[in-house]
Amino acid sequence: MKLSVVVPVYNSEFSISSLVQRLQSALSSVSFEIVLINDNSRDASEAVCGQLAATHPNVHFISLRRNYGEFNAVMCGLNWSKGDYCVMIDDDFQNPPEEILKLLDKAENGDYDVVYTYYAKKQHARHRNFGSKVVNWITSYLLNKPKDLYLSSFKLISKEVVQEIIKYKGPYPYIDGLIFRTTSNIGKVQVSHQKREEGASNYTWRKLISLFLNILFCYSALPIRLFMPVGLGLFGLGALLLIFLFGQWVIGPDPKGWQVVTAAFIFIGGMQCTLLSVLGEYIGKSFMAQSGQPQYVIKFNSSELK
Repeated sequence: MKLSVVVPVYNSEFSISSLVQRLQSALSSVSFEIVLINDNSRDASEAVCGQLAATHPNVHFISLRRNYGEFNAVMCGLNWSKGDYCVMIDDDFQNPPEEILKLLDKAENGDYDVVYTYYAKKQHARHRNFGSKVVNWITSYLLNKPKDLYLSSFKLISKEVVQEIIKYKGPYPYIDGLIFRTTSNIGKVQVSHQKREEGASNYTWRKLISLFLNILFCYSALPIRLFMPVGLGLFGLGALLLIFLFGQWVIGPDPKGWQVVTAAFIFIGGMQCTLLSVLGEYIGKSFMAQSGQPQYVIKFNSSELK
């Protein structure tokens, strides 16, 4: 099978049927499957998806017992996908299904492991555009993401990378973070972005903040490592102040009590931050070891051909 289209579904009873129909038409030139994951919708999405799976042989339907969030739903879909490439697309038609073939063409002609999309003009709400900018900024530093790469939810991933991604079994998956752990062979292609046809975006401020904290504390040890330069700086500043005050005490006039106390607090605080950063390194290494990060990922092994 050439392609798997993974669609996380949440409160989409009025749009999911149209999306499936457009996917069937847009991808008629390739062999493909559609994997629908109902993330415990509060409307009739489950019944609609069940009917679609019964009507179309290439539609597979999975319904989750509670609402786990978009990334968890996508991870579920990736675990059940069978295509050589997997495409993730939302159910709100902001990314036209007809654009999927652009991603597939870019991946095959450029031999890319992953292809992200970007837009000439985004039609998201202001708070989501702001959130996207913040996420893109922090991932550039925490995950070594290229600064000119936009992390869109509409993307294509090769089967080999998918197999590495689904090795992560933790409760807080971040698909882009798992991608950058696995490969740097990433392309991008411009696609159109349209206004949402049904309902409102499910990306609230609460979810954006949750995503930010997930990236910050689950996919990088950098926050812990920030204690090291801060601690060393305070330690050095405190040591210099104490030396200066000692010289003042020897030469005169005697330093004031509050000056000595302040310098001592800075010195001791710097020492504590430095020791905390050393301890944090051990904790961070243990955390990263338990987070499912692979030691290495093989792209080609000649021994497999023998």
